[in-house]
Amino acid sequence: SELIRGFLLSGMPCPSSCPPGLLALMAPGLALMATFSLPSQAGDRRALPVEKSPGVKGRTLILLDVNTKSPVRIISENFLSLQLDPSIIHDGWLDFLSSRRLVTLARGLAPAFLRFAGKRTDFLQFHNVKNPAKSRGGPGPDYYLKNYEDDIVRSDIALDKQKGCKIAQHPDIMLELQREKAAQMHLVLLKEQFSNTYSNLTLTARSLDKLYNFADCSGLHLIFALNALRRNPNNSWNSSNALSLLKYSASKKYNISWELGNEPNNYRTLIGRSVNGSQLGKDYIQLRSLLQLIRTYSRANLYGPNIGRPRKNVMALLEGFMKVAGSTVDAVTWQHYYIDGRVAKVTDFLKTRLLDTLSDQIRKIQKVVNTYTPGKKIWLEGIGATSAGGMNNLSDSYAAGFLWLNTLGLLASQGIDVVVRHSFLDHGHNHLVDQNFNPLPDYWLSLLYKRLIGPKVLAIHVAGLQRKPRPGRVIRDKLRIYAHCTSSHNHNYVRGSITLYIINLHRSRKKIKLAGTLRDKIVHQYLLQPYGKDGLHSKSVQLNGQPLAMVDDGTLPELKPRPLRAGRTLVIPPLTMSFYVVKNVNALACRYR
Repeated sequence: SELIRGFLLSGMPCPSSCPPGLLALMAPGLALMATFSLPSQAGDRRALPVEKSPGVKGRTLILLDVNTKSPVRIISENFLSLQLDPSIIHDGWLDFLSSRRLVTLARGLAPAFLRFAGKRTDFLQFHNVKNPAKSRGGPGPDYYLKNYEDDIVRSDIALDKQKGCKIAQHPDIMLELQREKAAQMHLVLLKEQFSNTYSNLTLTARSLDKLYNFADCSGLHLIFALNALRRNPNNSWNSSNALSLLKYSASKKYNISWELGNEPNNYRTLIGRSVNGSQLGKDYIQLRSLLQLIRTYSRANLYGPNIGRPRKNVMALLEGFMKVAGSTVDAVTWQHYYIDGRVAKVTDFLKTRLLDTLSDQIRKIQKVVNTYTPGKKIWLEGIGATSAGGMNNLSDSYAAGFLWLNTLGLLASQGIDVVVRHSFLDHGHNHLVDQNFNPLPDYWLSLLYKRLIGPKVLAIHVAGLQRKPRPGRVIRDKLRIYAHCTSSHNHNYVRGSITLYIINLHRSRKKIKLAGTLRDKIVHQYLLQPYGKDGLHSKSVQLNGQPLAMVDDGTLPELKPRPLRAGRTLVIPPLTMSFYVVKNVNALACRYR
């Protein structure tokens, strides 16, 4: 024990004279000496704060090991997925989903689900109208400056001539006109959102074709949420419009999964009439029966009920739904926004209390789901840093990444199978890609996650010495560490490698010494920091000191690591996010699929 204590206090590597098996003995001993704790992958188990030995001075020493024998969770390969809001019909961006640049950006995040849903889901009507592009002649030679609608028509005609994946190269003037249109519509959409009063939207067959083409070209699986607010006099679901959409999709052999409605707990405020959990369950059973009548969708996946934040009335709705239709859905879904986007501040993204609010919600949802359908998969859909469309220079900045990366780590560690990010492209400021089709900080964070993180979640063991222990006080730690097997799709690393991802919310750097199975291994560092003078408000990022940007419309940049010599202490700069691939660990948990 004295040898272990000496090693801890010195921060030096264990000498060759250490007894065999010392590191194996260290894990329980380290926890006893910790004066702070970190969330474990097996749950948030906090060590009791204890007094530090007299004479221990100065810096924080953090020791980290990972259980490499078996994963504590295995999540979906599509764990990090995307959402598009139906508002893109309103503001015109749906017509630009065939852009090569957008498809390239979406492909970078594949494999993933693409959920087409949002506040306007329950105001969406499908119309199988004649294709306008085939019934109109082409525009004149200088049409770009004359007729924006003709511009869209000509683009559609060109796309019709392509076979397979349809990709468009939109002229700059066309995009500029679209941005002007979208800016005008943005005010209309915000007014609807704040008043909670939405106008009806029409989805044509051509629009559905464009949506599916985008998903298919990008390697994403489309999930389409049907309008649940079309109601019969007895309050049961009127499926006539949904049947028309299903038949058209089946005729095109579109591979789609389905949902019904969005946040059903809010229906009373939307239309003055509520739909309880039992009735919603019956509606889902009706939809399942409808799918089984259509050969293409007889085995299609069905997800729901996509409830809002699990407050008392929402949990009552979920219980009623699970009693009736728990076995009908393939995964149970809910959604969460951390902050009201109208009042958010940059300091909000650094609050550990805010980062921890999701844990309690997960437990509430899991309790109900496991009561009625033990083992049923749970998804978090529509997750965003802020509600109300977000806030410019905040929810689309580097600072928002702290919430996003912690959300990914927390959900994976607690067994949530899929998280759907709102939104890939949107009229607000919660998106991954802006209206110039430039990737924002959360996009690059998501891209790194996709490239480096596999579905197997590993338990971590952490201990350390802190300068100012506070016995009796629960210390909300500002250093978040998560561990997974490295993605098997990344051919730069052999199976058995491990990836750590770390969030440092401290305003000082932290040092981490890898111990146990991770000791003396070569590590590749991927350090993501804000780029430019705006700091945490920045919309640009740098990876290991190099700014990230697309090479061209069809090419993402190479994500180059910084190799660290074996045994080197990891130095985590203040207010940063980083990934560390520990090479050649030969972890048993990671060697096989």
